[in-house]
Amino acid sequence: MTEPGPVAWPPAPIKTERLVLRESEVRDRAAFIDLSASPEVGAYVGGARPRAELERVVPEVPGRRPGLFVVELDGTMIGFIQLLDRRAPEHPGHVRPEGGEAELGYMFLPHAWGHGYAAEACTAALDWFADALPGEPVVLTTQTANARSMRLAAKLGFTEVERFEEYGAEQWFGVWSPLAAQPG
Repeated sequence: MTEPGPVAWPPAPIKTERLVLRESEVRDRAAFIDLSASPEVGAYVGGARPRAELERVVPEVPGRRPGLFVVELDGTMIGFIQLLDRRAPEHPGHVRPEGGEAELGYMFLPHAWGHGYAAEACTAALDWFADALPGEPVVLTTQTANARSMRLAAKLGFTEVERFEEYGAEQWFGVWSPLAAQPG
C-alpha cells in the first residue's frame, strides 16, 4: 500500500444515524472469520476460505491497518470498508497516468444486506476521505455480475470509466470525485 499521506489514523469513530465506523478490535475477530468463510460474501471475490484455516491465520486483532473501518451496528461488527489502499499500477483501470488512486472496497455479512447499511457506511467513509484528502479521486472495481455492488456504486455517485476482463470475469471500474459528489 502506498502511504496515505498526511492522514491521521485512526480517526475518531465516525457515527451515522445507525452505524459506527471505527478501527478494528479483538472482539471483531469472529466477524472477520465469518466474512471470509461465507460462500455468499465470497461469491464475487474469489470464493469462501475454509473456516479452520481462518481460525489458524486470522490475527487476534484483524484488519488493523490504515483505511480499514469496521462497520458496527448496535455494538456488533456487520462488515468493513477499506479506503486508503492504493490501486496497484499493474492492475487494469486507472484515472491518473501514474495510477495509485485510493480504492474503495467493502464486505458485509449477508444478514446486513438489503438494509442500506453499506450505502450509509460508505457515504460516511467517503465524506471522511474528502475532508482528509481534498480533491483526491476514489476508484472502485466490481464484477458486473455483482448486481448489489453495481447498485451501490451508482448510489454512491461512482461513474463508469471502463470495463475489462480480470480474474475470468467482466469487471466494472468507476471513479468518485469529492468535487463532483458535493451538492451544487
